[in-house]
Amino acid sequence: MTEPVVSIREVAPRDGLQLEKPLDRTDKARVLESLVATGAKRIEATAFVSPRAVPSMADAEYVAELVTQWPEIEWSALVASVGGAERAIRAGFRTIEYVVSVADGHSQANVRRSTSESLDLVGRIAELVHEVSGRCEVILATAWDCPFDGRTSTDRTVQLAAGAVAAGADIIGLGDTVGTVVPGRVTTTIDAVRGAVPGTPLAVHMHNTRGTGLASTWAAIEAGVTMVDASAGGFGGCPFAPGATGNIATEELVYLLEDSGISTGLDLDAVMRAARQLETVLGHPGESQLLRAGGRLRTRPPMTVS
Repeated sequence: MTEPVVSIREVAPRDGLQLEKPLDRTDKARVLESLVATGAKRIEATAFVSPRAVPSMADAEYVAELVTQWPEIEWSALVASVGGAERAIRAGFRTIEYVVSVADGHSQANVRRSTSESLDLVGRIAELVHEVSGRCEVILATAWDCPFDGRTSTDRTVQLAAGAVAAGADIIGLGDTVGTVVPGRVTTTIDAVRGAVPGTPLAVHMHNTRGTGLASTWAAIEAGVTMVDASAGGFGGCPFAPGATGNIATEELVYLLEDSGISTGLDLDAVMRAARQLETVLGHPGESQLLRAGGRLRTRPPMTVS
């Protein structure tokens, strides 16, 4: 029997850093090197967005040049506009993530456009990506809840997913932007989206704001999702969603899956080293409980009394 496999996309270089002060180039290179050493095959390198809005992503072109030394990795970049997609493609990226907020409130806060206006851009962005034989993933932010509009209806998420695929999206990512979703709701939405876009790969991007991120990710995997985002150390959060804190921690996800017999291809000790590298360069601890606990239990011989 083939061993189950879950593909983890490491998102610390983009989502993990977007709330932080900009790193200098030496520290950015060290972070990337430590993440490459984990065995990750997919890494979200940066975002081509306004440097005024997200100063930590102002070095996107530099990062694009830096990552060319690791061609075996699928490097992706996040964009929020046609112009961002054009920049990312010129810089050499061939896997592009375009964000569409399902909720209008978050869409206005994030990109100053309505959801329908953002959806209208999918076709052009997908066309640009396909012209260079790339892949276009549309990430549906606030797929379950919005900090401004409240609970997102499943029907609306399904409608946006179907519209994005019809416009050319190759993958649909479902984002729990504010970390509110629980396993039962995850399963319901995934089943509904899959029914609307059969054959289209689905991915999930969970935040652990309320401590349910790992459980919700597990529910998605049990529902058949094999592409999952995570951030070393649990760093991250959306700068345009009040109260949104870190992603699920890569090392905690690896620990959960590998000890459950599900292969990830990542080295747990190396992921923990990368998370500690992030803590060092950022100057503060991450949200990972596994880092505090010290990884897998290492037993010691019993004490003897002479």
